[in-house]
Amino acid sequence: MNTTLESQIHQELQDFLRLQDEIDERFPEAIDIEEKWPVIGQSYLPDGIREFRDYPLVSLGWIMYLGMAVTQYWEDDWEIYGQMPDLYFYIRDKEGFDTMDEYVRGAVLHLEGEAFDATENLVQGCAQRAYSALSHARLEAGTKEAFEAYVSCLHQLYLMGMAVQLHRLGYKMQAIQ
Repeated sequence: MNTTLESQIHQELQDFLRLQDEIDERFPEAIDIEEKWPVIGQSYLPDGIREFRDYPLVSLGWIMYLGMAVTQYWEDDWEIYGQMPDLYFYIRDKEGFDTMDEYVRGAVLHLEGEAFDATENLVQGCAQRAYSALSHARLEAGTKEAFEAYVSCLHQLYLMGMAVQLHRLGYKMQAIQ
């Protein structure tokens, strides 16, 4: 895995979200949510890869919604949601992959009106930045390196979704003295 590219994507997304006042200066750690990544990421890959060629921003952006949704489930009732074997399938299968963004914003995050649209714009902005970083990495399509870079983008977008939702829920990330 290209840790340099993943670090670059992390920093670019973190800086963007900080400028939007959507995350704290200190990036959060939420082990329960982060531990769900390997299963969610693995389950998401077939759908994400299928969509990437024609809809790269969807392929990248939907994973950020998943990070937000898992965080909301963590807040709502982790005793139930934390026991689910695969939260990706649970969320996707509610209304399907194509409308997963709207499902998460409406049914999971309970957003309406301006907040509903603002979240769409925020996720799209993050997906565009991740896609730009992938494009500028000049990786040959279909190679192991390109695949690993794509997975790195997905991972960082998932974490950014987590960070945004924790911030929106009022969690403040500060160093303990």
